[in-house]
Amino acid sequence: MLTTANITDEIYYIGVNDRETRLFENLWPLDRGVSYNAYLIDDEKTAVFDTVKNTKTNVFIEKIDSILNDRPLDYLVINHMEPDHSGAIKALQDKYPDLKLVGNAKTFELLDDFYGPLKNYHTIKDGDQLSLGKHTLNFYLTPMVHWPETMMTYESTTGTLFSMDAFGGFGTLDGGIFDDEVNLEFYMDETRRYYSNIVGKYGAMVQKALKKLKDAHIAMNIIAPTHGPVWRSDPQCIIDHYDRWSRAETEEGVVIVYGSMYGNTQKMADVIARRLSENGIKNIRIYDASKTHVSYLISDLWRFKGVVLGSCAYNTGLFPTMETLVNKLENSQLKDRLLGIFGTASWSGGGVSNLNKFAEKIKWQQVGESVEARSSPKEKDFQQCIAIADEMAELLIKERS
Repeated sequence: MLTTANITDEIYYIGVNDRETRLFENLWPLDRGVSYNAYLIDDEKTAVFDTVKNTKTNVFIEKIDSILNDRPLDYLVINHMEPDHSGAIKALQDKYPDLKLVGNAKTFELLDDFYGPLKNYHTIKDGDQLSLGKHTLNFYLTPMVHWPETMMTYESTTGTLFSMDAFGGFGTLDGGIFDDEVNLEFYMDETRRYYSNIVGKYGAMVQKALKKLKDAHIAMNIIAPTHGPVWRSDPQCIIDHYDRWSRAETEEGVVIVYGSMYGNTQKMADVIARRLSENGIKNIRIYDASKTHVSYLISDLWRFKGVVLGSCAYNTGLFPTMETLVNKLENSQLKDRLLGIFGTASWSGGGVSNLNKFAEKIKWQQVGESVEARSSPKEKDFQQCIAIADEMAELLIKERS
């Protein structure tokens, strides 16, 4: 028996779970897997919305067959061309030779680049409509959320928004498919990690997309993304999260990330954390950059206002895992954080000095003076760490009102 689900009487969830892939995009850990969501409308004309990764093609097509029962598939709407959603397009058109591929001009440029010219292209423009019978599709171009061809499709009869990668997240759908069937605390952590690492750089474009949907006065009763749960009970929940994240809104808290070879830089991190706690800050996260993948670091850095970065010197530069983090942060365009800097040096510097250069580039508000201990921290170094914690706590507490 194949796992499908009715979203409405005539709209079906036909997605698949991936528990085998270790790294999403060969970069991001999938400790909890990922789903590739696709959908089918069964009307006078039939339509599928996005496909799946090529490794899941067979089960995907079997699910479509189980619903259509040898009837034709008329349309495939391609909201997003990334291969985890377009990997079954050729196979689907081989199965249904008269299948029309629906997308915008940029969609088909990418389709030709990835898979070679196919056939039966139905090119839409922003605001175009397509009737399936009782269901009407409305197309909204949302470029750079997070690829140039990305678009969303709104079915106006049921108020269902097929939102491609927007509003989606990591994590397989283990039984529950809808937001009212799953533990949202689990999925929100994985959704923020997905957003912050993959979509976050394009926050301005997310805001434009949200404004376009709002200006269109559409009632988003159901949000059906291409990853993660389908939002039918409280779609406003995920809209609000995306709105906050794309505006770089934060929660009160401090993320301390350090790189340490022999534990001396770690000692400074622990002193800062303890002092923050004594000052009434409860959300404190300490990470050893060598043990926690950068995607989890970025997720919490996206969440909390305070950031404290520490690095020992390593071959006259930053400790390598801290260098990875700093490079990712520079690329992420994350804004409006409070930043403290600390670290150690022995026969050469390089850790703190490069963190200072990062501070100049990213233009966050620096808290306290940068602290660099010689080989191992002494009492004066710990006092400077305490000064960073005191000022950080004071600034965070001021924002409570």
